[in-house]
Amino acid sequence: MKNIVLFGAGKSATCLIDYLSKVCLTNHWILTIADSNPDLLNKKLSGLKAVRPVRVNVENPAEKDSLIESADLVISLLPPTLHILVARGCIAASKSLLTASYADEDIRRLQPEIMQKGIFFLCEMGLDPGIDHMSAMQLIHRIRKEGGIINSFRSHTGGLVAPESDNNHWHYKISWNPRNVVRAGSAGAVYNRARSITICLVD
Repeated sequence: MKNIVLFGAGKSATCLIDYLSKVCLTNHWILTIADSNPDLLNKKLSGLKAVRPVRVNVENPAEKDSLIESADLVISLLPPTLHILVARGCIAASKSLLTASYADEDIRRLQPEIMQKGIFFLCEMGLDPGIDHMSAMQLIHRIRKEGGIINSFRSHTGGLVAPESDNNHWHYKISWNPRNVVRAGSAGAVYNRARSITICLVD
């Protein structure tokens, strides 16, 4: 029986927990959710089947590593600064890791060990974890397949608010911890401005 171990049961994990619980129930797998907050675990996992809550201090190697060793796949939705602790445990146990955070310098330094072990590390590829890039390419490929010509493309990623929730002057919302927004912003950014998109479909 396969065991998926997810570190972190915070706000960003809600949809993933719901999805994985259904997948695990269908496939007769186990979903282990590990978090340091027992109240949060009980509240978020109440009524879900095929889910095993575990209270863990990720900074305690014995607690963290035993969970990783029992896993077939490890997912970390912890604060970005804690991913490295899970990553090191995954390398030691030869387990693949998925996160929704960018590969920082600490993770990049592990690349030789990751490759030597032949395991799979997938980090964010843009907007948790690449939704804007992937959906853009899906659209572009479809247009080209149908004979269309794309002269330019403009993306505003995921900042558009549902009308019923649009209650601030910026018309923009994020689900991040504010501290992580500041940290991400310190890395700098590039904005490529293009002309408005023109799509020509050929009959």
